[in-house]
Amino acid sequence: MRILGQGIKARTFWGNILEKLEQAINLRKDGQAEEALCLLKELLSESPKDAAINYQAAWTCDNLGKEREAVPFYEAAIANGLAGDDRRGALLGLGSTYRCLGEYQKSLETFDRAIDEFPNDRALKTFRALTLFNLGKAAECIEELLVQLVDTTSNSDIKVYGKALRFYSNKLERRWR
Repeated sequence: MRILGQGIKARTFWGNILEKLEQAINLRKDGQAEEALCLLKELLSESPKDAAINYQAAWTCDNLGKEREAVPFYEAAIANGLAGDDRRGALLGLGSTYRCLGEYQKSLETFDRAIDEFPNDRALKTFRALTLFNLGKAAECIEELLVQLVDTTSNSDIKVYGKALRFYSNKLERRWR
């Protein structure tokens, strides 16, 4: 009987956390990010290593323009096993947040790690290009952005020049006689 009682207690505990997490997400979506963050911090006091809660707290901080406060939440979410699309989103958010804070090397390292894990994700590559620009690597930035443009555009005026744009993308400073 004791084991059964503990199981019910655990299900109730986790059920309450999931309900509150959903409530916090809805609050953020409804423009009540401050209230959402308070609720998320309350949840983290009960379950500080929960990857999903940390991710939502980071996202909410970013939503509020509290980038510096978002960093430890992103880091905890990633370190504690966040997986799949949420992991991709957390890596993108962390890399972008580091860039906004002027921590360009950390940003680049985060994007490189993310692209290693999610090599086909174009958003990661595009945000990484912004960091390259901040690091004074304008040619690499433009190269990446041109490749992403050529690979994703449906604009026929650009598509017709796709081969040429791809060719020139990594030869921006080269001169032909």
